[in-house]
Amino acid sequence: MERARRLASRALLRRLLAASSSATSPAPSRGVSTLAPKPAAGSRPRARPAHQYTPGRPVSVSALQPSDTFPRRHNSATPAEQAVMASECGFNTLDALIDATVPAAIRAPPMQFTGKFDAGFTESQMLDHMAHLASMNKTYKSFIGMGYYNTHIPAVILRNLMENPAWYTQYTPYQAEIAQGRLESLLNYQTMVADLTGLPMSNASLLDEATAAAEAMAMCLGIVKSKKKTFLIASNCHPQTIDICQTRATGFDINVVVSAAKDFDYSSGDVCGVLVQYPGTEGEVLDYAEFVKDAHAHGVKVVMATDLLALTTLRPPGEIGADIAVGSAQRFGVPMGYGGPHAAFLATSQEYKRLMPGRIIGVSVDSSGKPALRMAMQTREQHIRRDKATSNICTAQALLANMAAMYAVYHGPAGLKAIADRVHGLAGTFAHGLKKLGTVTVQELPYFDTVKITCADANAIAEEACKNEMNLRVVDANTITVAFDETTTLEDVDKLFKVFSGGKPVDFTAESIAPEVSSSIPPSLVRDSPYLTHPIFSMY
Repeated sequence: MERARRLASRALLRRLLAASSSATSPAPSRGVSTLAPKPAAGSRPRARPAHQYTPGRPVSVSALQPSDTFPRRHNSATPAEQAVMASECGFNTLDALIDATVPAAIRAPPMQFTGKFDAGFTESQMLDHMAHLASMNKTYKSFIGMGYYNTHIPAVILRNLMENPAWYTQYTPYQAEIAQGRLESLLNYQTMVADLTGLPMSNASLLDEATAAAEAMAMCLGIVKSKKKTFLIASNCHPQTIDICQTRATGFDINVVVSAAKDFDYSSGDVCGVLVQYPGTEGEVLDYAEFVKDAHAHGVKVVMATDLLALTTLRPPGEIGADIAVGSAQRFGVPMGYGGPHAAFLATSQEYKRLMPGRIIGVSVDSSGKPALRMAMQTREQHIRRDKATSNICTAQALLANMAAMYAVYHGPAGLKAIADRVHGLAGTFAHGLKKLGTVTVQELPYFDTVKITCADANAIAEEACKNEMNLRVVDANTITVAFDETTTLEDVDKLFKVFSGGKPVDFTAESIAPEVSSSIPPSLVRDSPYLTHPIFSMY
């Protein structure tokens, strides 16, 4: 059957080619096949009804297969067109053309399949299959934290940025003359990060928080010109950050030491930098002012991993004395996306701008003297010598950085502060309620959005939370943390009280005890400096 089809196709193609090459033939009238016999002079062609059946013609099995296959959708040339192209090259089939073109010595051997192997799904079958798989997922509310938070994405940002190819297909805008809007948005991102961290200079996004911390570690090594090879990491950093830094340190020949920040030892004289988390991965908010002074006294640079929403409430790293601040912009209107990665930031002082990874958007003037935006600096290996490049990150997360910038434009400084106060208030209400229950012990250290709890059996509480469609973070057998975010409600807090009560009735609600709650942040760490003062953050 297949051979017969090929012979018929070749005959058809020969007739097509002959008809197209005949210069003396008049142009056929619209809708009349060039393969049809020419009607006699004066006669009228008889139209065959579209539904008329041709007797004796066998049904092709291939014609009964689904038509929405992957090759048909994604390969522009049809089998008939491929045969015409092969014929033009002097071959009967495309396979014959390939056989004559590709030397046998460089071809891979045929693939051998064992067991059941079929042609795969069509496009509609795959969509149905994916919908079936998605229906099997159980979507629980996350209270895990660790740098990942649910967020409300403003619909105008979701529709006009995340779902708009004019934004999501343009990563780094290399052609500044036609990309001023995207450059302005990235400049807004830099301004937002610089304001919230209290450091004068920020780049236009990196890959994620953990790799941003690793980039900062490499910066510390560059600042001391590779003369000191030890990097200290506080044990209260997010575990994924510690893991990535340890992995990247191998390539730089850096010795990474993980310990509590209070136990850092600078006596070796070989420490180039330290990394601390603010707030910590288990929620604690520590005052690092004296710690930073001690590190600087030993000639050590301080990297602070932090949270942008918390910095609307907490004293910023720049005011504490940190040299570099890193973190994730995910909770500023970016979906969690099954763990990321999400746009990260890195901010530092003007002194270290030549060592910063990524790219920096700057304000310049065009040929007519008008203000214009451009990429002022970029550390891409394509543009500078490999041994001089600080990073090959260039396009990382520009779309998500733009979403975070627009989130800040959308809410403005007052709106962001309101979200932060609400999140902190929900965490405080939850902690106060647990103390009233008396079934567990709540950590007494200050916190922003994450409450650390000591209990008899953390796994049992986590299992009870799962029954109520909530995910909590189990730190160890006796420690659990609960992190709150923009999407958390008073009803969620009441459900958590039910989980931690061990099945006993709770004689209060989150709403009833909220007036008894006050901020846990000490006055020395409360932010009093302004942020997002540029008009763009208050205009819309």
